[in-house]
Amino acid sequence: MSKTVSISTLQHDGSFSAYCAQPSGTPRGAIVVIQEIFGVNPGIRRKCDRLAEAGYLALAPDLFWRIEPGVELDPDVEAEFKRAIELMGQFDQDQGVADIEATIRHAREALGVSKVGAVGYCLGGRLAFMVAARTDADATVGYYAVGVDGLLREKHAIARPLMLHIAGNDGFVPPPVQQAMHEGLDDHPKVTLHDYPGLDHGFATEMGKRRDDRGAELADSRTAAFFADHLG
Repeated sequence: MSKTVSISTLQHDGSFSAYCAQPSGTPRGAIVVIQEIFGVNPGIRRKCDRLAEAGYLALAPDLFWRIEPGVELDPDVEAEFKRAIELMGQFDQDQGVADIEATIRHAREALGVSKVGAVGYCLGGRLAFMVAARTDADATVGYYAVGVDGLLREKHAIARPLMLHIAGNDGFVPPPVQQAMHEGLDDHPKVTLHDYPGLDHGFATEMGKRRDDRGAELADSRTAAFFADHLG
């Protein structure tokens, strides 16, 4: 079952919507699904629905709400891809992490789920790293996170498990960035990195041209085991 919920900001000076997919029984835990630059589109909603089928309560907050509420873009349509790049350039990532934290609190306080994790993709993968460093999320996963080399100064603050999936042929995360991620994080006791040689950015999307079935299924199986271990 799915619905749209309203979540208050941390400062209680506004509110934003989130897609909420609910499991049939008592949730094993809650997972915040962090959007790509394309908004809470059908692919992100399907991610939530799949998590609900696995027994989790899933929430996908509309992180672009301050710029344009309700964004839903298709990465396979050139004009919509360009619009997504524009939105990313206007997006305040620190505010986005605060909204994710507000979503985590909503899951715990308003929805009554004590263990809450997060999973993000692309821009959401980068935000997942920031969430792991800046919030009390119980476990976090990032897929093809962009620009993590510029965030490594925050790695000391990661106190709970974080898993990152790295696409080996990612045009947005070139080899020097991947190398910096490994050099900076391989010895971190709370961080696990998985490499996917030959795969490109967006390989685990639910739909569209970017998806690689084999790579997506492997990464998603690792994510499922990770959340089972740390959330229930």
